[in-house]
Amino acid sequence: MEENLEFPDLLRLIDERSTAFRGAVAAAPSLDAPVPTCPEWKLFDLVKHLGGGDRFWAAIVGAGPADAPPAEAAAARAALEVPQEREALLAWLEESTHLLLGVLREAGPDAGCWAWWSALQTPRTSGGVARHRVQESAVHTYDAQLAAGAPQPVPTEVALDGVEEFLFTCVATPSAWPHKPTAFDFHAAEGRSWRLTVDGDGARSSRIPSPTAAAGENSDAAGASIHGTASELVLYLYDRIQAGSLHVDGDAGLLDLLRAWEPEE
Repeated sequence: MEENLEFPDLLRLIDERSTAFRGAVAAAPSLDAPVPTCPEWKLFDLVKHLGGGDRFWAAIVGAGPADAPPAEAAAARAALEVPQEREALLAWLEESTHLLLGVLREAGPDAGCWAWWSALQTPRTSGGVARHRVQESAVHTYDAQLAAGAPQPVPTEVALDGVEEFLFTCVATPSAWPHKPTAFDFHAAEGRSWRLTVDGDGARSSRIPSPTAAAGENSDAAGASIHGTASELVLYLYDRIQAGSLHVDGDAGLLDLLRAWEPEE
């Protein structure tokens, strides 16, 4: 079973994805370029969002354990003002990312902090924040590349961790699934698979053997099985591409129920 990415790798990938994001912004025809995957946003808005997010999470990690984000951090994000000129804006974004990375390095992977997600499968720690910020940076890099007219797949190292991170962070919940219990299997072409189980106890995920390694196992336990590259799976989970771009076995209608589900916690 493959291990999760180590903390230094997460910091490296945040830096790498932020660098790729800035490259896409620099190559775009204009900061006013529309972002197709973020309706009503221009590229300028996307840069402000990612850089503001870096600064917001830096303040959260720096504040330590808490039941809510620091009031000063929330106020600063609400009143955020950024440079309007492209070169200065990119310098501000780079500074924002370096600020986050500095705080994360100082905190280490196990420092407690506030986080919006359930602690069911992703800890509310600096390590959990770092893992999620890799994916925020990666998906928004795709958004920026799309706005610039040159979208690229999410790098495999990032995407393989990203499928699991999404399932563990954005889906895991103790809130009851309001439909008949079922499971969703996600199979990455690169050889890693996960099962998301939803029932009266909520939603939780685990790694499972890939189809090629699971000979003799009961694959019918899943109501729907989704197959694609790791990049395609991540982009689907973040609603950047539609299920039609993937291969789905079983009841594809279950994916609509999953997409529409809004757990209470």
